[in-house]
Amino acid sequence: MAYQVTQLPSPLAKLGEGPVWDIDTQSLYYVDISTPAVLRYDYKENRTYSAKLDGADSISFLVLVAGKPDHFVIGENHRVMLIHWDGRSEKASHISTLADLGTTQSHVRFNDGKVDPSGRLYAGTMLLESVGDPNIQKDGQFFRYDNGTMVPLKRNVSISNGLTWDEPTNPLRMYYIDSPTLEVKAFDVDGEGDLKNETVFFDLRVNGTAPGYVPDGMTSDANGNLYVATWGGWKVLKVDKKTRKVLQEIKIPAEQVTSVAFGGPLLDELFVTSSLQGDKPAPAGALFKVTGLGVKGKPMHKMVL
Repeated sequence: MAYQVTQLPSPLAKLGEGPVWDIDTQSLYYVDISTPAVLRYDYKENRTYSAKLDGADSISFLVLVAGKPDHFVIGENHRVMLIHWDGRSEKASHISTLADLGTTQSHVRFNDGKVDPSGRLYAGTMLLESVGDPNIQKDGQFFRYDNGTMVPLKRNVSISNGLTWDEPTNPLRMYYIDSPTLEVKAFDVDGEGDLKNETVFFDLRVNGTAPGYVPDGMTSDANGNLYVATWGGWKVLKVDKKTRKVLQEIKIPAEQVTSVAFGGPLLDELFVTSSLQGDKPAPAGALFKVTGLGVKGKPMHKMVL
């Protein structure tokens, strides 16, 4: 079945990331980490709204909040914040700081963050590029948010990235990417939300050789197959859950493909974010939509606060 890639009307993002489909508003929320901005693509209107947040140095992820349609939890540098945005105006406002990693972690920033089926937020950090090379220095960590604190689950992380869950499974399975490792790791998640039994689920190396790009954001479809964005690879890789082999390469007309999320009225359209970092030519930084994949995603979860 042939798929189609459509560029959607949106600002070209310096570092587009973290797409989240909201079933209630039929909108795709995402962020531009470097501008920084929060954005909302309105499916019905076919237009994208963008807002700034005063005082934010970076906005690395955005998640929906259960029961509060105009509240969002974001990663802002080394803090996790609750913000208010009506989805249309050019300004979002700060409500409260939910967690702060403190001055000892001011050299890192949050990167990818997502909510699991129980409404728990997971998010990881990476070294600020102004400080050093995050590909080499493993100054990042991976956390679970728990009532005002970030509980470290993994240390010595380079660039904490893609996150998705295979559900319903017992125990719950989580997939996770630390980009420079060129691997997708799998974990079992216990009742407390802690990680057990770490294994390498998928290695991007071909016959032991690095492919020339790294894995970035990630999602999964209703069958549990993974969709891995490739930074530097011009594509999204569909990885079979059972065979752990690449089932399909979905070509995207942007080199730096950052993340993916299923959405649309039937959850059968794949939204793809990208980056123009390094002055890549348009349509780098665009928001794309892939149709005709013949699969459906799963509803994305909201954070229980």
